[in-house]
Amino acid sequence: MCGIAGYFGTREIEESALDECARRMARRGPDDRSRRVLRNAAGRRAYLLHARLNIIDLGARSNQPFRDGASWLAYNGELYNYLELQKELEARGERFTTTSDTEVFLRLLNKDGLDALDRCEGMWAWALYDEGRGSLTLCRDRFGEKPLYLYRDDTGVYFGSEPKFIAALLGKRLEPDLDQLSRFLVNGYKSLYKGRKTFFKGVEEVRPGTWLKLDAEGRETTRRYWTPAHRPDDAMSYEAAVKGARERLIESVRLRLRADVPLAFCMSGGVDSNSLISIAKNVFGYDVHGFTIANTDKRYEEQAIVEDAVSRQKLRHTSIPVNPDRFLPRLRELVRYHDSPVCTINYYAHWLLMEAVSSHGYRISVSGTSADELFSGYYDHHLAYLYEVRKEPALHAASRAAWESHIKPIVRNPFLRDPDAFVRDPEFRGHIFMNAAEFAACLQKPWSEPFSEERYTGDLLRNRMLNELFHEATPVVLHEDDLNAMYYSIENRSPFLDRGLFDFANSIPTRHLVRDGRAKAVLRDAMKGIVPDMVLESRRKVGFNAPIFSFLDMSDPSVMKELFRDSPVFDLLRRDKIRTLLEKEALPNSESKFLFYFLTTKLFLEEFA
Repeated sequence: MCGIAGYFGTREIEESALDECARRMARRGPDDRSRRVLRNAAGRRAYLLHARLNIIDLGARSNQPFRDGASWLAYNGELYNYLELQKELEARGERFTTTSDTEVFLRLLNKDGLDALDRCEGMWAWALYDEGRGSLTLCRDRFGEKPLYLYRDDTGVYFGSEPKFIAALLGKRLEPDLDQLSRFLVNGYKSLYKGRKTFFKGVEEVRPGTWLKLDAEGRETTRRYWTPAHRPDDAMSYEAAVKGARERLIESVRLRLRADVPLAFCMSGGVDSNSLISIAKNVFGYDVHGFTIANTDKRYEEQAIVEDAVSRQKLRHTSIPVNPDRFLPRLRELVRYHDSPVCTINYYAHWLLMEAVSSHGYRISVSGTSADELFSGYYDHHLAYLYEVRKEPALHAASRAAWESHIKPIVRNPFLRDPDAFVRDPEFRGHIFMNAAEFAACLQKPWSEPFSEERYTGDLLRNRMLNELFHEATPVVLHEDDLNAMYYSIENRSPFLDRGLFDFANSIPTRHLVRDGRAKAVLRDAMKGIVPDMVLESRRKVGFNAPIFSFLDMSDPSVMKELFRDSPVFDLLRRDKIRTLLEKEALPNSESKFLFYFLTTKLFLEEFA
C-alpha cells in the first residue's frame, strides 16, 4: 500500500515541484519516497514518483519504482494471490530477488502482458513505464479500491493517487468544480460517481477495471480488462448457494490475511464485519483486534451485539466513543486531506476509528465494505425482491407477510414503507435522490439532474445492487476508507471485494437472497457455526452511522458564528435557507445529511476556492 504520482509528456518538471509532490505523499508512504525520471526517443519524459508503506517484504530491496529488465513499476495496492502466481512463474523458469508482491506483479506483466490481469486477485493502481517502447500504462483494479486520478494539458498527462499530488506537479492550484458541488448538495453522495467529474475541473479518475496506455508519441488507448456481469444459475439450490458463498468468502479472507505486519478489524454489530472477524478468528486462528465506534444514539447503537461477539470469541476489542472535541477544526483538516468534501458524517467517525487503529500500532485495517451490494442488505432491496418474486404467488405472499411483520416496523424512509412500491412502478427511484427539489431551492442558481442508472441486467434487484456497487454506494465508501486510512498510514482491505466471490454471488438466483424477511440470507446461513448466532439473527440494518448532532453543538454561539461567517459557499448556497434549516427543532435524516453536505462543502471551498 503506497502512493503514486507522475507525468508523461514534453514538459520538464522542476525539482522543487517534485520535492513538493513527494512531501505531500508522506502519509501514504512514510517508509520510503523515491522517484525515477526517464526519457524516450520521441522526446517525452516519464516521471514516476512513489511513496511506500511497508506491508509485504519490509526491506529496501522492494522499494519503488521497481525495475525488471526494461520496465519500471510504481504501484499502490496488494496482489493478494502473489504466492500462487510466483509459483506459476517459477515453474516457467523465473527467479525472484525479493519476497514482495511488487516483483511478482511486474514479472507477470512482463511475461504475459496485460492479459495476465485476469489471473490477478487484489487491489491496485499502478503506472508501468516500458523503456523499450517508450510507453506508459496506467491501470486500476476491478472495483476501484485504489484511487488513480488524471489531469491532461497540452504538454501531457499527469496522474496521482490524490489530486494534491497532481497540483504539486502542475505547480498551481486546482479549480473547484461548482457543478459537481451542486450535484453533491442537491442529489447527495450517491450521484457523484454516475459520471466522470470530480470536485476539481479537469481532474478525472481512471475507471475501475480499466487500463490506459500512452504510446511513445503520447497517443492514448483505453481498454476495459474486466466487465461486471450478472449471470444467474437458475438451477442452483439454496444449499449450493450457501456452500459456495461460505467457501469463497473464507478463501478471500485467507488471501487478505497475508501481510508482514499485523491487521486490525473494523467492527460493528452487523453480519458483514463479524463474518470477516469470525472467519479470521475461528477458521484461521488469527488473534483478532476489533475496533468499534461507540454510539449513544439509540438508532445506531449496537453495544449488546458487539459485546456478545467479543465475549463469545474472546476477541481483543477497543471501543472509540463519539468525540465532539474540536469537531469543526478537525473536520476542516480532514476535508483538506481528502481534497474534497467529506461525504457523510459517518466518515468523520470512521476517521476517529482509524486514529485509534493507528495508535495501537496497526498498519492494516479490514472492513466489511460491499456485503450489502453482493448479498442484498438495504431496505429497498426487500421491495425489489418482492417485485422479482411477484410471479411466484406462494413465495411472494410469504415474503410480503414476513416484510410486514419484521421490516416495516423498523423502516423510517416513508417511500420504503410501501411493499408494493416497485410492483406498481419498477422505475420508481424517489427514495434515492430524496428531497432534491427542496435542496435545489437552497442554491443561488437553478440546478437539477434526473436520476439515472446503468443497465447491467433486467433483474430489478440485481441491477440496483450492481449500480450501488459500481456507481452509487461502494465508490464513495472506498474513497473515504482509503483516505481516512492513509491519513494515518494504514492500508484498508475489503474482503467482500473479491473477484471469485463477486462472480459467484452474481450467479445465485435472486429468489435465494431474502428469506423470512431477512436480507443477506445466503451470507447469514453461510456463516452459521462461524459467526455468533446473536449477530446472524439480528434484523436491524444499522450500518456505520453517527448522527451529526453528536458532534455539532448548535447551542454553542461560536458554532453558529462559524457556520455563518463570510464564506465562498454563500456564492453557491442561500444563507437564509441554511438558517431556516438550522432553526428547525428536529431534522429528518435527509435534511440532516444536507446540513452536513453544506458544512463540508463550506470547508472545501474555504480551503480550495
